[in-house]
Amino acid sequence: MTLLEAENVHKSFDGVQALDGAEITVEAGELVGLIGPNGAGKTTLFDCLSGVTDLDAGTVHFDGEDVTDLPTYRRARRGMVRTFQHTRELETLTVTENVRLPAGDHPGESALDALVRTDRAHERETEVAARATELVDFFDLGELADEYAGHLSGGQRKLLEFARALMLDPDLLLLDEPLAGVNPTLARKISGHVERLNDEGTTFLIVEHEIESLAALVDRLVVLNEGRVLAEGEPRAVLDDERVIEAYLGEPIR
Repeated sequence: MTLLEAENVHKSFDGVQALDGAEITVEAGELVGLIGPNGAGKTTLFDCLSGVTDLDAGTVHFDGEDVTDLPTYRRARRGMVRTFQHTRELETLTVTENVRLPAGDHPGESALDALVRTDRAHERETEVAARATELVDFFDLGELADEYAGHLSGGQRKLLEFARALMLDPDLLLLDEPLAGVNPTLARKISGHVERLNDEGTTFLIVEHEIESLAALVDRLVVLNEGRVLAEGEPRAVLDDERVIEAYLGEPIR
């Protein structure tokens, strides 16, 4: 089943064409990588897919529905969640509080629940707390659960943002450079988390500059160049494609 489909996506900024008819399809259960030279339009495409940026033209369908005009939060509630290249944690909240934050149906959203503390509110608080603890432990952040997010290292913040995204139980997770700036040990750990979650049913679309690490992880690579798809397919075949090599300044990708 096709989970995500973007067609003929165009986006320009001050006359510069960032996306020029880009198209991408992701099937449910897939693990797809998105690569391309600097300025190819990868992050802009992510922004358009997730609703951070409006399209100039084109359409985005998710889970069979046209979501082109939906804001980011509504796409997230439907199951399309993304992370950012530069993490966006709330530094004055603890790790656990950051993870709990995205959960829907928070008790405080209702005046009655907030004032009276109904049984429904108590049950929801218990559910959210349990799920947050599960995710914090899954990403080996348990010892930092009560630490302020602003005190975390760059790699720990990557794990925190990953955990926070999963609090929404996404069907599709868009990861923007999850391996950027992290040490090799943590990169392998993050890749392992992605593989495990994919085995459990989460679909992934991942932008990454660490091409070899990404190629070893994903089922399919999509190459974006000059705002449109240049090549896609099995990772090794894509990296050996002469058009892809030329796009990367003529240097073979090995």
